[in-house]
Amino acid sequence: MRSRRHMGLVAAIATLMASAPLSTIFEQWTWLIQCTIVIALIAGGATLARTARAPVWAQFLAMVVTLLLALTWLFPSGEEIAGIVPWTGTLEHFGALLTQSADDMRTFAVRVPDSDPLLFVTALGIGSVAVMVDLAVVGLRRPALAGLPMLAIYSVPVAVYSDSVSFLPFVVGAMGFLWLLVADKVDGVRRFGRRFTGDGRDVDVWEPSPLAAAGRRLAIVGVLAAVALPVAVPGMTSGLLARFNSGAGDGVGLGDGSGRPGRINLFAALQGQLRQTELVTFARVTTTDPDPFYLRFAVADDLTSEGFRSRTPQGRSLRQLEDPREAPRAGVSYQQYSAEVEMSTDYQMQFVPLYGQPIATEGLDNQWLYDTNQQVVFSNRQTARDKDYRFDFVRGNYTEEALRTAGEPDPNSLEVKRFTQVPPVRQVQTQVNSLITGEDTTYDKVMAIYRFFSAANNFRYDLQTEGGTSGEDIVNFLTNRKGYCQQYAATMAWMVRAAGIPARVAFGFTNGTSRDGDAMVLTNFNLHAWTEVYFGPEYGWVPFDATPRTGVPGAVRPDYAPDPDQPQLTPSATPSAGPGGADDDAADARGKEDPGGNEALPVAPPPTLPKWPFYTGGGILLGLLLLGTPAFRRTLLRRRRQASTAAAADSDLQPGAATVLPTSEAAVRSRAHAHAAWDELMDTLVDFRVPIDRTETPRATAERLATHELRGDTVGAVDGVRLLGRAEERARYARSPLTGPGLGAAVRDVRRGLAGRATRRTRLVAAVFPPSVLGRWRGALVDASTGVLTAMSRVRERLGRLSPRRLLTNRAR
Repeated sequence: MRSRRHMGLVAAIATLMASAPLSTIFEQWTWLIQCTIVIALIAGGATLARTARAPVWAQFLAMVVTLLLALTWLFPSGEEIAGIVPWTGTLEHFGALLTQSADDMRTFAVRVPDSDPLLFVTALGIGSVAVMVDLAVVGLRRPALAGLPMLAIYSVPVAVYSDSVSFLPFVVGAMGFLWLLVADKVDGVRRFGRRFTGDGRDVDVWEPSPLAAAGRRLAIVGVLAAVALPVAVPGMTSGLLARFNSGAGDGVGLGDGSGRPGRINLFAALQGQLRQTELVTFARVTTTDPDPFYLRFAVADDLTSEGFRSRTPQGRSLRQLEDPREAPRAGVSYQQYSAEVEMSTDYQMQFVPLYGQPIATEGLDNQWLYDTNQQVVFSNRQTARDKDYRFDFVRGNYTEEALRTAGEPDPNSLEVKRFTQVPPVRQVQTQVNSLITGEDTTYDKVMAIYRFFSAANNFRYDLQTEGGTSGEDIVNFLTNRKGYCQQYAATMAWMVRAAGIPARVAFGFTNGTSRDGDAMVLTNFNLHAWTEVYFGPEYGWVPFDATPRTGVPGAVRPDYAPDPDQPQLTPSATPSAGPGGADDDAADARGKEDPGGNEALPVAPPPTLPKWPFYTGGGILLGLLLLGTPAFRRTLLRRRRQASTAAAADSDLQPGAATVLPTSEAAVRSRAHAHAAWDELMDTLVDFRVPIDRTETPRATAERLATHELRGDTVGAVDGVRLLGRAEERARYARSPLTGPGLGAAVRDVRRGLAGRATRRTRLVAAVFPPSVLGRWRGALVDASTGVLTAMSRVRERLGRLSPRRLLTNRAR
């Protein structure tokens, strides 16, 4: 009974570890606290049932009742008895939470806030998994079946995220499941009898089992393989290798089709598409608006020291779209239009391009949401690739006088706090202060900054500039005064923010100058970025396009923000044709076919030299260097030995000759020279696959080589090997070693003789992959690994002396 209670505790902890993947869904950790409480209560209820020796079905019923009581306590409806016993209104309350959770799932994007409906569903799901795991492990004694409900938990973030999920939560859950299996097997062995090592020796009660250690090692290897395999295999993940192999929008398609909304670098995608020399069609648009503004799909409203970036959108259902005409604003008139859009297969972003403010959509299912702050339609689960849809939209028309009457931004409003933050850049702030000096209204300050980006101030359109929206990039742009829409939009948004006015960067398509019947054809050359300025709740976000019109096909200039490079004959107080106003090129371009661009298109940059040959050449060079390392090492070692044997001996000391004492420095050098020559001979034999008998004396080895391996060869090789044998023998055993020149030449003669008798393959291997070097490296690796294992065994042995099981056993004795 005690072991079953122990397994119940292990099952509860393993279930809690298996819930780790849910940490990627919630913003905070409230769900973890509630799930811990639910799992603990379920484990306690099951333990009480087993203490009473209840059957399995009664244990299951006890856990279900405990789950119901826990949910009632954590999510009360107000009609419970004593705050914990459910009553008639409790189940209705639970049903309402389930219904609301479905709406929250469609409304919120991950990571989600702590809403009661989502927390209720999470606690209910984790609690149900805890019941099934306990039933499988303790009741049925089939712990392997517990892996199925645990896997169901991990499938939740996989289904929610369209890109890859972090592997760390999976590792935590996998370790919990493996611990569950190991604990069950240990419990089974304890019930069976004594543990053993596998070689017949019993294992003491405090001693770790070698078989268990092997099992743990296999489990760790299995988890690491399960984590590494999806990362390495192409097509199984959009994780590490996919990020290494793919760029952020530099290819033909817009976006990669895998990232969450807000994670794609919109500026990098825009830069890559505008620099493409190939014309790529992204959409065909038909609209009832005679003079539409830009087709908008995303915004970048978060400004850090690294530049503008997109926030993760938070949306609501498309069925909850609001009509701005229900709350009319002074100085703003609205017109309703409709549009039909056909996206191509090259458009792979999770944003849907729209005009104005949508009020109704067709062709977009409940997986598409609308962010009221960013005014974008997005999805967390699919892209707009090859999608056809229709929508009705409302466009606001502004006048210069109406915008001039807009009050100063409320410093306590959310827009001012969030969208006026800028990193401190002295040059930018100085330029802004000089421009807005003397301007009283918000509109006049914005227009002063807007007019600054004119040809009169030497600003011009140029694609041959580096991208980027950081403070340094903005300063470089203000200094060089050339760039494309990315720099113009980001710089104006930065400067407007520096003036204390909320601003952001919007992305979309300009009006297509190419037609397909009644439809405008939008290509990668129509991709564009512009600035949006917040004029308070009365007017909302108003667009301003500071990019020179001559560089943008299909550019639009509204009447409230005319082109600063065009002379204005008379000021206009009439409503503009929307934020769009009059299209400068639309009247001349309609009805004309554009085979892929016109005079207004930016000049394509000259083709750049591809980088793949350099990477390929570098990889080949690195491979050759690695392959040549053994041969290089063998050459260095041979030259070092040849230099050492330059003064070696080639004849015995004759009687009466000058005697070299064995303790003299010359004798020591002579012995070192002989040993170096003999070592070189041994390595040469290994390289040419000549057998070596380590039990032979040097003289016997030399005679064997001269008689068998070098038989019939030149006299120099035979004499050389005998000289090397005598020199090594004298260096080992004689009082006086050989002295004089000749050992180096003897080694070369023997090597030349062995090479002449070897096959071509043996000579090639000896030259490129010398077996002597590879064998020496292999031995060093084995010695190092043996040393590490020995040290680990000693540490484990010392830690084992502190094992609680051993201490308890010694105390019992």
